Amino acid sequence: MRAAIVTEFGTSPRYGEFPDPRPSGSLQAVDVVASALKNLDRGLVSGKHYGSASLPLPFVPGVDGVARLDDGRLVYTQALPPHGLMAERTLVDPARVVAVPTGVDPVTAAALPNSGLSAWFSLEYAANVRPGDSVLVLGATGVTGSVAVQLAKHRFGAGRVIAVGRNIERLDWLRTHGADDVITLGPDDLGERVRAAHASHPFDAVLDYLWGPPAEQVLGAIANNGLHGGYHATRFVQIGSMAGPDITLPAGVLRSAGITLAGVGIGSVPAEAQARVSTELLPALFAMVADGTLTVNTATVSLRDVEQLWTAAEPSGTRTVLVP
Repeated sequence: MRAAIVTEFGTSPRYGEFPDPRPSGSLQAVDVVASALKNLDRGLVSGKHYGSASLPLPFVPGVDGVARLDDGRLVYTQALPPHGLMAERTLVDPARVVAVPTGVDPVTAAALPNSGLSAWFSLEYAANVRPGDSVLVLGATGVTGSVAVQLAKHRFGAGRVIAVGRNIERLDWLRTHGADDVITLGPDDLGERVRAAHASHPFDAVLDYLWGPPAEQVLGAIANNGLHGGYHATRFVQIGSMAGPDITLPAGVLRSAGITLAGVGIGSVPAEAQARVSTELLPALFAMVADGTLTVNTATVSLRDVEQLWTAAEPSGTRTVLVP
């Protein structure tokens, strides 16, 4: 079969021939319909992700996607290495799939789970967002940040959602999809604008998809500058690091205010949350897409172009989805 193939960590997958998956026990070999190209996939293939060590070379990338079972049903499924979803065929366990409902395009169904589940876990478990809370999304114009804005407002009932990002068009779009206000990243001081917003309506949660200097400025802005600053609990959730892998964090920032730091990624999600994925969370996300309360922008491309696409910049807020 034709597939994206990784033979060495740190290089882009190439399009070529890979052995067909062989059914075994309850596992079925099925046709792949779509698989999204995500930062997680790029990180695993780079060899620098903490999950890379579990992948045997050679392997097919694509941690998840949509496949068609032998009975014709479209389902979302996760990869069983070395057979990822960036291929014509893959292996699935029919007992561990989620049906793609009628009315949800399979390309959207492939693009949604990674960003949707990450945003859901961040909002419910790490940020503990409750109805009426004030939420800042740092890096909101990316795919997952955009989903987080929509979920914060339309699923978790946040009273105030502020979206921070560089792309003005995407920020304008977010104003109509859950953001009550926006802050544009640019030459102006981000910290001052966040400090003003926090002073008028303190943030209960910050979802950070950037890290690096923007995170330093936001953390400094929600800290107190004096000995008599008022207490407010703010849960700062670190999810992505598009602006840099490290920050400088003065100890006084954490001691001056009610800031708690947490991260969301593979390995930091509680078992009870993972147990809800197939029975509750993904069906709920798919239902929101079907009724129009959740939108994910996608660009459909051919799997044969995977090597060129691997290092190409995606349009802001758009998920590239590979189809065989």
